[in-house]
Amino acid sequence: MSTRSNADDEGNQSLDPQVFLIEDDPALRQALETTLAIKRIPFRSFPDAEAALEALQAANCCTLISDIRLPEMSGLELLFKVRREQPDLPIILMTAYADAQTAVQALKGGARDFLMKPFKPDQFIETVRRYLKSNNDPTSFIDGPVVVDPLSRRLVQTLARVAQSDASVLLLGESGVGKEVMAQFLHRNSQRRTQAFVPINCAAIPSSLLEATLFGHERGAFTGASKAQQGKFELAQGGTIFLDEIGEMPLELQTKLLRVLQERQVERVGSNQTISLDVRLITATNQDLLKRVEEGLFREDLYYRINVFPIRIPALRERIEDIAPLADRFLLKYRASMGQPEARLGDEARECLRSHTWPGNVRELENAVQRALLLCNGTLIYPEDFGIDFAQRQYAVPKTGHGSETSSAWRSASPPQLDAGRQTTDEKPGGYPKDTTAVKSGNASAPGDLPKVSDVKSIERDHILQVLKDVGGNRRRAIEVLGISERTLRYKLKLWREAGYDVPRARDGGRDSNLLT
Repeated sequence: MSTRSNADDEGNQSLDPQVFLIEDDPALRQALETTLAIKRIPFRSFPDAEAALEALQAANCCTLISDIRLPEMSGLELLFKVRREQPDLPIILMTAYADAQTAVQALKGGARDFLMKPFKPDQFIETVRRYLKSNNDPTSFIDGPVVVDPLSRRLVQTLARVAQSDASVLLLGESGVGKEVMAQFLHRNSQRRTQAFVPINCAAIPSSLLEATLFGHERGAFTGASKAQQGKFELAQGGTIFLDEIGEMPLELQTKLLRVLQERQVERVGSNQTISLDVRLITATNQDLLKRVEEGLFREDLYYRINVFPIRIPALRERIEDIAPLADRFLLKYRASMGQPEARLGDEARECLRSHTWPGNVRELENAVQRALLLCNGTLIYPEDFGIDFAQRQYAVPKTGHGSETSSAWRSASPPQLDAGRQTTDEKPGGYPKDTTAVKSGNASAPGDLPKVSDVKSIERDHILQVLKDVGGNRRRAIEVLGISERTLRYKLKLWREAGYDVPRARDGGRDSNLLT
């Protein structure tokens, strides 16, 4: 039973993480091997699951890709066996049989992705790269933060360094930016990673119960306390406690928390005995704590106690390159449970996601992906499936400095600079620059006379409108010339018309006039 590795071709076994490929069809296996080799992705290939399982015991595998229908042990059986031994190993399953029930079963069983044969080499490589990771990369946790944008990568590099100490960390950022995910990342990269991570939302628990929840209580300490109960600090012994929304904590409880942090001891409610603590504290808030200190709503001494190392988590609109990968993450998370195992983002959808400002941040994006899974056609997700009016969106503007505040990181109806020192153009909702001297209300210039701006969107817009003009507004003919779908053309023309551009109406009548008028 033979196996093949591109590292073996060089006469030595690679120490780098490798992709494991299991495919019983020799021709397809060779084609996939060639594809991986061309992209210089380290791999080992196997004709059956048994050989791969044996090799897994000693090899450094980062991703496992397997056909479902294999001799002896099936891909699903392999999935369940590997998940028991290596629960964090990403597994991608392939099949030529469009069985939605099998796909759902595979994804629910722990598969990270699902490829329907036949697929294109680019699709295969894109899927594989999604799960490649390095053992030396602190961002390699499968369920950790998505860090594609340079701003995010700098952030997690800082977090990875801070994680090595026991210093208290204060995470700052808008609601929904993923402060708890970053707190988990800190814990996973710390010396306390083998102990408990205990999160608690201070705003979600009534103030009358928060003290007992944090510090524990003895039997009979208050009405309803029928038995003694450990508090969150005790449960986090040796590990990390994460206090989210700490700015909402009542003043009287802030005093008790400060004493616990100073003395490194806790007393349960209704008890006089102290319990020594060995706990790391991470706190988070979306409020301006200094302002709350000035207003008398937050203790100044507690603020300086928790503010040993403050770290700001950027809003999603500031880390644009993370948006589409985050959407992919949520697709993988929800598409099995929602019965859409093959759903993926279309190019238009990705572009619209990137240009939206996401005032609700990652939480809003997650909700939008769930809506899209409910409304999509089962294969491709289009912009309208998200339930967001992208035509009225605001512009996401990447930050140019390291210390600028959120309020200066974005603005509505204002385009980014195309080049330093170059005169900028005005811009309308919809993301397409226009010359305000050429396009007035109700009096737009011809498409061919639109200003030439050196960005991809403007070039695309000018080209499509010129083709429409050349074919006399015939939408079906334009689709043939442009090589795009009817749905794509309809969506783009709708955006441009709402932005104030002179979009030719269909002149051929009949069925073609329904394409877009």
